[in-house]
Amino acid sequence: MRIPTLISVLCLHVALATLCSAAGTSTPQAVLPQAFGGWQMANPAQASPNPESADPVNAGLLKEYGFTGFEGTTYQRGDGRKVTVKAARFQDASGAYGAFTFYKTPEMLNEKIGDQGASFNERVLFYKGNILVDAVFQRLSAMSAAELRELADSLPKPAGSTGNLPGLPIYLPKQSYIKNTAKYVVGPLGLEATAAPLPAKYVDFSKSAEVVLGDYNVSGDSAKLMLISYPTPQIAAAQLKQIESAQQSHQLDSVVTARRTGPILVLASGQLSEGDAKSLVSAVNYDADVTWNENMYFTRRDNAANLIVGVIILAAIVCGLSVVAGIAFGGFRVFMKRLFPGRVFDRPEQMEFISLHLSDREKKPEMRA
Repeated sequence: MRIPTLISVLCLHVALATLCSAAGTSTPQAVLPQAFGGWQMANPAQASPNPESADPVNAGLLKEYGFTGFEGTTYQRGDGRKVTVKAARFQDASGAYGAFTFYKTPEMLNEKIGDQGASFNERVLFYKGNILVDAVFQRLSAMSAAELRELADSLPKPAGSTGNLPGLPIYLPKQSYIKNTAKYVVGPLGLEATAAPLPAKYVDFSKSAEVVLGDYNVSGDSAKLMLISYPTPQIAAAQLKQIESAQQSHQLDSVVTARRTGPILVLASGQLSEGDAKSLVSAVNYDADVTWNENMYFTRRDNAANLIVGVIILAAIVCGLSVVAGIAFGGFRVFMKRLFPGRVFDRPEQMEFISLHLSDREKKPEMRA
């Protein structure tokens, strides 16, 4: 490899590394605003990337949901009222929704705040996109819900498909469902915390499993419905065989019945008859649906115009370095030829070459009489 080519390749690698590092080291955007709905931030927000700051008891569970950061502060109004606000950010909206279902209790009232909200006494819990907010008021007022809606609208929006909610919860049957009992689980810690009838080893979260559970009242008996979603029907069928084998060996007496519909396993448990259990699980039927999720806005990394500008700048840098390297190499050669003529470059033994003289005419010998 010649020296100019080597220099160009090295410069190309350096330029690409610089562009990648500049794109990946953006400063995280603040979550909580300075003011909303007449509330002013009383103290600077305390931020932390550790889930222990949000919930020391359930830090591991928050990690399962994709926890990425926490902010907490106190807001105050002119009349002296205060509200403590804690915001947890997750990698996507599915994590925020899962954490919302974990903290939501049956006695809470549903609120139209953010994507979903719930309240109990002075506490209001809601999520918007990939951010879960827990607000505790010193004293509620008739405008507290409207003020929190303004807070929800000011939260940063997730980029691209990270704002999509999981589709599995929609398969929970509405008939006989006990409100506010749905739990969305993506890991063994969450499964254990919800007292699921199926142990984590039969779910196998290493195969990208998702779980949703709900409580039901069937013919006066309490029941729990558990849905497990896998990437493909083949994986679901293999897991169902393991569950049925465990049932036959009486290792899963808590599960009354189980069936598969597409890539979803449906299990019913509780103090209910086998007929009611089969009726409950038969209400879940997988419907294959193809959706197209398209970004309706551009971020700095997703914008094609920035990519084209970056490519043009990179090409200009590479061309400029190549020209500089070529001039430097040519100037060095001319300088050495003038300083040491015939010693380094264009030496006589290097300039000599063999000539066959194929174009010369051959002289014929003269004929003598």
